[in-house]
Amino acid sequence: MIMSGKFEIFRSTANMQFYFRLKAANGQVILSSEGYVNKGGCENGIASVRYNATDDKQYNRKVARDGQFFFNLHAGNNQVIGVSEMYTTSGARDNGIESVKSNAPSANLIDLT
Repeated sequence: MIMSGKFEIFRSTANMQFYFRLKAANGQVILSSEGYVNKGGCENGIASVRYNATDDKQYNRKVARDGQFFFNLHAGNNQVIGVSEMYTTSGARDNGIESVKSNAPSANLIDLT
């Protein structure tokens, strides 16, 4: 049996906004969202990630000022819908992108709120 990733919806106690994170089958966070005022917006963000995840054109591969690598996933309107963790190499970042591509479309949704 192949384990798949999962989306988790959670609410920040600091600002009371809703967020999602996509975790790979090994439990590592591979994509995180911005904050949403309501859960419906957060759920729409997850739907957008599922829709856009397999399209390589929607990924913006970036290098941080400290030299670490990361990526943003964009929606069709070019709005950022997810940000990766930091990686030490471009190859590790690219593996992160492949992980989002393979996990996001069929990932389970876990509501932690």
